[in-house]
Amino acid sequence: MVDKDQPQNAEKDPKDWVTGDEPMTGPQESYLETLAQQAGQDVDHDLTKAEASMKIEELQEETGRGQ
Repeated sequence: MVDKDQPQNAEKDPKDWVTGDEPMTGPQESYLETLAQQAGQDVDHDLTKAEASMKIEELQEETGRGQ
């Protein structure tokens, strides 16, 4: 049954991910490194999946990528 009050394409907040506290993935780290380099920032390589996702979104806004 579909909950009509819940948008069908709603994205979960990264903080609510079941695997959000696991280390970031290789692709996340690679993309984060690219974005950070373009933004002139350093990358924290000890981020979780959720933290990396939020940082990627932040850097995408800053660099104008991913829009």
